[in-house]
Amino acid sequence: MSDAAPAPAKPAPAWGILPDEWKGILAERGLRPFRADQILQSLYRDYIGGWDEATTLPKDFRETLKKEFPLTPATIAATSESGDGTKKLLVAFEDGNAVETVLIQATGRFTQCISTQVGCAMGCVFCASGARGVVRSLKADEIVAQYLLARRFGDITNIVVMGMGEPFANYAETMRALRLINAGKGPNLGARHITISTCGVVPGIEKLADENIQFELSVSLHAPNDELRSRLMPVNRQWPLDELIPACAAYTKKTKRIITFEYTVIEGVNDSRACADELARLVRRVPMAKVNLIPLSPVSHRPDFRTPDERTMMMFLDVLMKAKVQTMLRRSRGKDANAACGQLRLRNLDGQERHN
Repeated sequence: MSDAAPAPAKPAPAWGILPDEWKGILAERGLRPFRADQILQSLYRDYIGGWDEATTLPKDFRETLKKEFPLTPATIAATSESGDGTKKLLVAFEDGNAVETVLIQATGRFTQCISTQVGCAMGCVFCASGARGVVRSLKADEIVAQYLLARRFGDITNIVVMGMGEPFANYAETMRALRLINAGKGPNLGARHITISTCGVVPGIEKLADENIQFELSVSLHAPNDELRSRLMPVNRQWPLDELIPACAAYTKKTKRIITFEYTVIEGVNDSRACADELARLVRRVPMAKVNLIPLSPVSHRPDFRTPDERTMMMFLDVLMKAKVQTMLRRSRGKDANAACGQLRLRNLDGQERHN
């Protein structure tokens, strides 16, 4: 059997194909299935940047791969780096759209924050990602492309799907990308080192509970009651806390996995002692839960939202700990690198508009 394809088919981006799919796809196109392992070696062990670099493969087969299984065109269009070592990359795609991915270095960990959409439709008022709405969802190969570009800066130990976009609004493509990154013959990043973050899309939480996969789940709360949360996060009007919290409790019961609740503290908005007490009571309704307290990273489109002082953060931590809620106080990283989600993209969009 020849390695040359007898008839062209619609190109399938290589970074969107799961490792266990390659043999069947090659066979369907009249290509030798045994080449699958060589392809995976080139993609996820040699980390080639183009098929011409896959020198273990015959030249005519490389030409076929270029046409039938292209590598996703993605480039680093802009970068910003913080004094603490946090890097933010603006990743541009062939259609001119771009997303952000962030690299956070810590002792023994190199964490990447990945985006799943260009922009975001959820409209959380303190988030720069949704300041201009959503343009489109990313395909699985575009999500994987962010990971592969980031590997140029070091070996990624952890992924948090916490960048631009709502992962559960792009469920199928997000899960395909994460399964690929997790796959043994793919990059082989452990499932427990991958965290999916949602703003509270209840059907997505319920669907993930049925996946039988050990990805971690975090849920953005940012307010302890419906009135305040609906003002900050419009998603709460569709899935209020009396739906969200039971769904989270059911998730932990079914999966036996802890849920992390994210709570960004905003001065004068959700930072009172009453809010802390209410948050403790709310989270205790979920049997296996912990809280990440995060001081707000300032966002340019909301100058009225300010970062709380240290005293306020310690008060929140004290209230939750005394209520026996497992709590971590997270320090904002990359404040001098357009740290908040969407900031670098907004800065570049503003620059483009000024020059048009």
